[in-house]
Amino acid sequence: MSQRFSGSDRYVATDDLQMAVNAAATLQRPLLIKGEPGTGKTMLAEEVAKALDMPLLSWHIKSTTKAQQGLYEYDAVSRLRDSQLGDEKVHEIRHYIKKGMLWQAFESEVPVVLLIDEIDKADIEFPNDLLVELDKMLFSVYETGQIIQAKHRPIIIITSNNEKELPDAFLRRCFFHYINFPDNTTMKKIVEVHYPGLQKQLLSAALETFFELRDVPGLRKKPSTSELIDWIKLLLADEISPEILQGKSIKEAIPPLYGALLKNEQDVHMLQKLAFMMRREG
Repeated sequence: MSQRFSGSDRYVATDDLQMAVNAAATLQRPLLIKGEPGTGKTMLAEEVAKALDMPLLSWHIKSTTKAQQGLYEYDAVSRLRDSQLGDEKVHEIRHYIKKGMLWQAFESEVPVVLLIDEIDKADIEFPNDLLVELDKMLFSVYETGQIIQAKHRPIIIITSNNEKELPDAFLRRCFFHYINFPDNTTMKKIVEVHYPGLQKQLLSAALETFFELRDVPGLRKKPSTSELIDWIKLLLADEISPEILQGKSIKEAIPPLYGALLKNEQDVHMLQKLAFMMRREG
């Protein structure tokens, strides 16, 4: 890779993250990105593709996704139906082979960024089933006897929310990076990317409330970066003043428009109870 990734106008990448992207590209290994949901793992692939002026192919993994689908799928049912209808194309098996994301990445005339998103959602054997293909950059099509080999090695970015452990054999083939939750300084930069010119007093008050909320012990789901961005959008739309946020801790009053930050009733009830107890003691 001749170009190096250094973040973008829309994405604040720490020095460690920039190093990880460039190191994985230099080693020609998949980059495995872990981190809390909402820390920009998926968006990283989009921004790497834009910054390096490369096409992006995205393979979003579900619990039912099989590794074979990333290579190709053979539609035997359609072929049987067409044979019953006397369709001439049944004699060409290639008409019934649907190319997966890896095949599309391998046959691309230009290098691409391939995102394999939320790999930990799939079956535990899923990563191991892709070991050879990601290592050798080739696979065979059983039905036609074709060998599909990558014209250009793609930049592969794999994300995981740590829902389950990944196999050691798979981990050995990746360059790993964990996106730490942004500190106050980094978070300010992230917010300013989304809301340039945001009133400094409002930004400081919002961040103070946000980080205080994340520090509440026993919270089932801590609010993420993306939820903070949504919350600030609502604060601006409703013209909430910094004064409303300042001077009151989370333990004294639940923040306005909290539905953007808290996503389950247990956390809401816990904060309401905490605020009630603090007011009564006060």
